[in-house]
Amino acid sequence: MPPPRPLVATALWSAAAGIASGALLLLTMVPLAGLLFTTSPRALLDGLGNPLVGPALRLSLLTTTSSLLLVVVCGTPLAWLLARRRSRFARVVETIMQLPVVLPPAVAGVALLLAFGRRGLLGPALHAVGIGVPFTVVAVVLAESFVAAPFYVQAAVTAFRALDPDLVLVARALGASPPRVFLAVAVPISAPALAGGAAMSWARALGEFGATLMFAGNLTGRTQTLPLAVYTALESDLAAAQALSIILVVVAFALLIAIRAGAGSRA
Repeated sequence: MPPPRPLVATALWSAAAGIASGALLLLTMVPLAGLLFTTSPRALLDGLGNPLVGPALRLSLLTTTSSLLLVVVCGTPLAWLLARRRSRFARVVETIMQLPVVLPPAVAGVALLLAFGRRGLLGPALHAVGIGVPFTVVAVVLAESFVAAPFYVQAAVTAFRALDPDLVLVARALGASPPRVFLAVAVPISAPALAGGAAMSWARALGEFGATLMFAGNLTGRTQTLPLAVYTALESDLAAAQALSIILVVVAFALLIAIRAGAGSRA
């Protein structure tokens, strides 16, 4: 007697879902395995000794920290305003803030050049006072901030919208001013979510490549960040490129673990 049709359909669905899931999992894991398991500890240490590594690591730490400070200091009040307002203008601003997430890196680099370049929108005014932005450390920070800001702002907006409105009303009823409500109520309560957004923003800044290459260049010791050093090392020293790549993978994995742990502790 043939099995009931629903059982056959369930078995076929389970098999198809398992095959599709396994294919995507392999597509993710095999490249990571190739990166991690095709080198020896000795070769990895030799790669880390490449002259590109030290300056790129120091510059990346400096610029990503600077961009994170810029994003957090400016993005937190912006997120609070967007979360508190439901107007069409606020929705437009929120959409604009998300635009860098979907822009191709080359477009972001061109946009930054046309904004801050010598012949760009603000370039002549900056040049008149002796400020040149492209191909400097400042350009690196601006490129990283441009691509990383949406990750923090969206996380902060979501956190502030999840805030119990009664807490804000009580604070206001007790005489707290709007800035005090923001600093003493909203930010402390939302701090875990803000920290998660900041971590994602920092990770995105650390991995930024295209916009930085076009706007800041790839000048060793000046504007060459870790991803750019990987690109340069790949042409002549595969071990160094692999070592730098493993550093970026380990940092990204550690950040994801920390974010998931923080989310689990809030649940």
